Amino acid sequence: MIRRFVADFGAHYAVSGLIAFIFAATGPVAIILSVGDRGGLSEADLASWLFGAFFINGLISIGFCLAWQQPLVFFWTIPGAVLVGPALGHLSFAEVIGAYLATGVLMLALGLSGWVRRCTEAAPMPIVMAMVAGVFLRFGVGLVHAVRDDLRVAAPMVLAFIFLSHAQKIGRLLPPLIGALLAGAVSILLLDKFDMGGKALVALAPPNLYLPAFSWQAMVELVVPLAITVLVVQNGQGFAVLSAAGHKPPIGAIAVACGAGSIVTAFVGSVSTCLTGPVNAIISSSGEKQRHYTAGVAVGVLALAFGLASPLFVRLLLSTPPAFIAALGGLAMLRVLQTAFGVAFGGKFALGALVTFLVTVADVTIFNVGAAFWGLVLGFGISWLLERKDFSR
Repeated sequence: MIRRFVADFGAHYAVSGLIAFIFAATGPVAIILSVGDRGGLSEADLASWLFGAFFINGLISIGFCLAWQQPLVFFWTIPGAVLVGPALGHLSFAEVIGAYLATGVLMLALGLSGWVRRCTEAAPMPIVMAMVAGVFLRFGVGLVHAVRDDLRVAAPMVLAFIFLSHAQKIGRLLPPLIGALLAGAVSILLLDKFDMGGKALVALAPPNLYLPAFSWQAMVELVVPLAITVLVVQNGQGFAVLSAAGHKPPIGAIAVACGAGSIVTAFVGSVSTCLTGPVNAIISSSGEKQRHYTAGVAVGVLALAFGLASPLFVRLLLSTPPAFIAALGGLAMLRVLQTAFGVAFGGKFALGALVTFLVTVADVTIFNVGAAFWGLVLGFGISWLLERKDFSR
């Protein structure tokens, strides 16, 4: 196995893995910091979250890429992370971690039973994506507010993103999101807005270990939406990009890995594990198909290093202006929001999707259960009553 990997690996796949990793370590990390900061999590909590998201999932990624000789990179569910934000407003972090564990057990059971494909096909994708659009909308609005509140930091980031998105030849060498990150960093340094608050730059610490708490509110509000975002939204996206590249991802084994990974990462405070779509799309977009897995291993190795140094990166990012993280997270979500709206309102289940979106955006809790869950329930109910023909189709 090692000899084959050395023979298959090369500069092209190293660069591909590096670009994919940088994508994962920029906008998605900004989303975690934004969600955690709004939810009142400490710097140590956020560092531990990132340790689980990168180090533990990096180990899973390396193992799967080598075992199946395919680009099978695992990270964390971004929609799931966004779901946690409102939940932290009325649930303790221990209750959220209890929901992570329950979600992991559910996914593990579905993976071992072989019911994953049947369960994912039963969920109407427009209604699911309407819920995703509803929970992600705040990041798009946050981008607009960042430009309003700190024009000198956010505007260069937006302009860099637009320019690199338009100039596709340059954008292939320097992805728009990374260009926005660099533009923001330069603006922060020129404006002298980097504030460590008297803390030391070097920050290394072991991850926290948490004891879960179980409550019916957390179970009802988070478990089903988290499982759906992993098995339907995130894994479905990953399966699609890998299949388009000619790979045959093992659906059942991936569900088992997501369940087991979610159980382990929960104890260090990290949201549920999933097969990542964007990263796998990047590393499988060019080069020889049978060598794509080496780029996945490279991503996994970089993830291990990032996870070990997560306290340092959290301290660095939290020392930047709030507009920097808000703008970076918002730009990272633009394409996802575009896709979510297109799937939600582009065809079947349109009325149910609209109800799901409105209920989710309204963010009204009922019986201490968050709006995302009720959005799914009410949207599905409306479609079942008024759009029955879409189910038959």
